[in-house]
Amino acid sequence: MVSKKQIPLDLEKLIENLSKSGIKYILIGGMAAIAHGAPVFTFDLDIVHERSDENLKKIKDLLISLDACQRRPDDMKLTPDFEALKGTGHILLSTRFGPMDILGAIEKGFGYDDLINHVIEIEFHGFNIHVLDLETLIELKKESTRPEDRHRLSILEDTLKQIKQGD
Repeated sequence: MVSKKQIPLDLEKLIENLSKSGIKYILIGGMAAIAHGAPVFTFDLDIVHERSDENLKKIKDLLISLDACQRRPDDMKLTPDFEALKGTGHILLSTRFGPMDILGAIEKGFGYDDLINHVIEIEFHGFNIHVLDLETLIELKKESTRPEDRHRLSILEDTLKQIKQGD
């Protein structure tokens, strides 16, 4: 259930803050699909982060500056579980620039170090960001059992075909 008070996603501001903070992350999920030209819609920004102590401190500082709290259906404000950032789980957050999900690992248990060689770098409003490549995104969605991922899979595959036909 989406909160009635949820702030709409301001992608530019979230990317700007992530980039200026020097956080090592990879853009995944719906926004990664959109970056590749897939005609999908998403309500949040999903990232996989590097779990080094230095990067975790930067993430904690950023989340504090963004007034981040855990996203919940009952609108109760809970401080992010900063210890959980060290693990492979998912932290679903609301920030003053909209929803952001920080993932320690995704399908197949892949974390930042597993995925960094499967990214493209794109320029977004003056910032260079790492985006999970479309081929890897497709392979990971093939493993998913979530209905929304299964639906998106055919869209991603069609997008890849169109890109390859354009080459």
